Amino acid sequence: MADVPDLSFDPWDPGFLDDPYPAYAELRERGRVLHYAPTGQWLVPHHADVSALLRDRRLGRTYQHRFSHEDFGRTAPPAEHEPFHTLNDHGMLDLEPPDHTRIRRLVSKAFTPRTVERLKPYVHALAQELVGRLVEAGGGDLLADVAEPLPVAVIAEMLGIPEADRGLLRPWSADICGMYELNPGEDTAAKAVRASVEFSDYLRELIAERRKAPGEDLISGLIAAYDEGDRLSEQEMISTAVLLLNAGHEATVNATVNGWWALFRNPEQLALLRADRSLVPTAVEELMRYDTPLQLFERWVLDEIEIDGVVIPRGAEVAMLFGSANHDPEVFREPGRLDLSREDNPHISFSAGIHYCIGAPLARIELAASMTALLEEAPTLTLAAEPERKPNFVIRGLKGLSVEVG
Repeated sequence: MADVPDLSFDPWDPGFLDDPYPAYAELRERGRVLHYAPTGQWLVPHHADVSALLRDRRLGRTYQHRFSHEDFGRTAPPAEHEPFHTLNDHGMLDLEPPDHTRIRRLVSKAFTPRTVERLKPYVHALAQELVGRLVEAGGGDLLADVAEPLPVAVIAEMLGIPEADRGLLRPWSADICGMYELNPGEDTAAKAVRASVEFSDYLRELIAERRKAPGEDLISGLIAAYDEGDRLSEQEMISTAVLLLNAGHEATVNATVNGWWALFRNPEQLALLRADRSLVPTAVEELMRYDTPLQLFERWVLDEIEIDGVVIPRGAEVAMLFGSANHDPEVFREPGRLDLSREDNPHISFSAGIHYCIGAPLARIELAASMTALLEEAPTLTLAAEPERKPNFVIRGLKGLSVEVG
């Protein structure tokens, strides 16, 4: 196995994290698949390959539906990590058919387009309220004041989590999501395990309450979901609720601040948006493409595959680089240019295939609502200080985004 030497791809380097896109361009020039020794993964940087592999059933988010850890040439996770893996491994994002098919079908009975559409007035009213407070204060941290509370409140409202408990959610989510970074350490694992136990215990109590007194919320819907004699187990309900919260708001929070940071760095595009708010739908898609909050998505090779003459064996791990695919000049004209009117925009920020993000319609509503509220209520919004990036690669975001309203 030959590693490509002298790559500028370095997911732990602050300079790379600040702007990974030149390194992605280098990867695309080097080939269609490259082995990366520090993580033992095969990097896939081109849009066509990423898009195809997301739909290729020879790859999977898990291998345990077909192989034991030993048979697959992998070591089982440490026993002390078990609470995290129990929680994670029963969510549909990390399952393959037939379990994935069954759970997604049942969840879809509760998480319907009508459910999402019914939330629209709540989302828009909350966005207006949060932005109104920001304007009254003359500015603040766009992340803490608008980007974060909006999706957390929306998913909590949808799940039926009482308002008094919602402050617990974001810290739990952040600690669990730390395990999705490359080569997480023991400190990260310990935080994820603790958060997994606390979050699971909380939801178990909430599910018990909803069994006694069902409501109109998604937890009650998951309890009631029934199809062909099948129901979700309690663990599947817990894992689904955590997945919807983590995936739903981590992506939306980071897409919001990444997007506004991109707008501030491209003032001519921001001016166009302020002058023509009908651009909001295409702006949301373009900002998701331009600096996607999920940079990498991993899959296990269940059956040997070949890419451009390179054989990748069973048991290997493929890292599909969403950030690179979304900047592939073979698909996007002038990919390094932010173009809010870009109409032909097949970005893969919401993934593809059977694992396409079930919450994508809700995320789009939230992003459009906060953007519209900021355009309407804070037309003079400006950057107050250069932001600092989180030291994460897989889930890309900022520590904060300080703004002023003149």
